[in-house]
Amino acid sequence: MASVLSISNISKSYGSIKALQNVSFEVPEGSVFGILGPNGSGKTTLLGTALDVLKADSGTYSWFENMQPDEARRQLGALLETPNFYHYLSAIDNLQIAAAIKHRGMDDRLRVLEQVNLLERKDSKFQTFSLGMKQRLAIASALLGSPRILVLDEPTNGLDPAGIAEIRELIKALNSQGITVIMASHLLDEVEKVCTHVAILKKGTLLVSGDVNDVLHSEDIIEVQSEDMALLNRVITGMAGITNVRQANSMLLLSCQKNIQAQHVNQFCIDNGIVLSHLLLKKKSLETKFMELTNG
Repeated sequence: MASVLSISNISKSYGSIKALQNVSFEVPEGSVFGILGPNGSGKTTLLGTALDVLKADSGTYSWFENMQPDEARRQLGALLETPNFYHYLSAIDNLQIAAAIKHRGMDDRLRVLEQVNLLERKDSKFQTFSLGMKQRLAIASALLGSPRILVLDEPTNGLDPAGIAEIRELIKALNSQGITVIMASHLLDEVEKVCTHVAILKKGTLLVSGDVNDVLHSEDIIEVQSEDMALLNRVITGMAGITNVRQANSMLLLSCQKNIQAQHVNQFCIDNGIVLSHLLLKKKSLETKFMELTNG
């Protein structure tokens, strides 16, 4: 899969504060790429650097495999902060001002309003919009000029559950139309629901990046118990696919590879002359996985 953004050893400091430290990753074309991390992890700084709003202290980045910067910028639509729309103007008139500032997209206004499901409200004043509608209008502004890439910083910040769901479905719809979406967020649940790939930052350091199903894979734990725990411990340690065995109270807790299920453990024990008196699959939550990654 081709890369639309390559980040290579980007570092950025503000005095003694290291906002980014040698961050490197690739954003695949056609993905919804989440930059995930707690507040203060460097997400906004990274996006600002990639959009040439901020200058890195060291490292490089390139769009579309070294496309010329001016040409690349014409392929990007970005929303880094809440735009300054005029409250007393309509949606269509606010987009006219945005298009004039960008020198592109004047003929796109009706199309982008339809994309964000605001076409019927094109003549409504901005001040009558809900927070979710205001955010969708901001995304419409970023879509002026038909960009190939949409960059969003915390697109669901401050929204209620209904507004968050609206933005989530909008991102999915835009991606299905061929737009690569890069979004920063501190909300694990939203990243898991909408993103195909993810990079996790903590205090400016990249912890991990890749396919979201691999990065946020929730490891299952299997609890087992038998009459002879010492024998069970010796036998189960030799089972292929068991990555870790630890004791908790009267139980053994087994960490397993993806392909190992509870019935496989039960059959292995039966084949080795052990009858289990307790067998329970405990799924680790994604939140627990994320906390383990960000808290070391």
